[in-house]
Amino acid sequence: MTRLNELRDNPGSSKTRIRIGRGIGSGKGKTGGRGGKGQTARSGVAINGFEGGQMPLHMRMPKRGFNALNPGNWNEVRIDRIQNYIDNGKLDAKAVIDAQALIAARVIRRPKDGVRLIGSEGFTASNVTFNVDYATKGALAAIEAAGGKVDLIPAKQPWKKTPYAG
Repeated sequence: MTRLNELRDNPGSSKTRIRIGRGIGSGKGKTGGRGGKGQTARSGVAINGFEGGQMPLHMRMPKRGFNALNPGNWNEVRIDRIQNYIDNGKLDAKAVIDAQALIAARVIRRPKDGVRLIGSEGFTASNVTFNVDYATKGALAAIEAAGGKVDLIPAKQPWKKTPYAG
């Protein structure tokens, strides 16, 4: 029976690390495996994407797509989820459903740039009026098929200046 003070790891299971910068005789002395002088010989080097002057890969790849200057940050709400809230009594179907009503019912947390209705199935509540910024074709069709109405808020365009009224 082995005792705790006699426990040893299996031979060859671990390798001792090379201690660099411990004299020329060690084989890893002087520059310590970092080569000669220059940027990479110093500490704190981070040259991500640098390929020694060759055009980096991320710059060689073709550019695709489009990035909007002012992308909107919308609350996208599924109409079947709104139907759930109406069924549970958290949303009043007789009142106008807008961003403030959705916040009060805790469907969304904050107004952001506006509310978008998405989805095309699962909405059955009749005579519901929505006052939102955007609705998909499927959402519009489903709400109108159930007898509801969607009033769209005119698009906010912060880059357009208001005309001078003076």
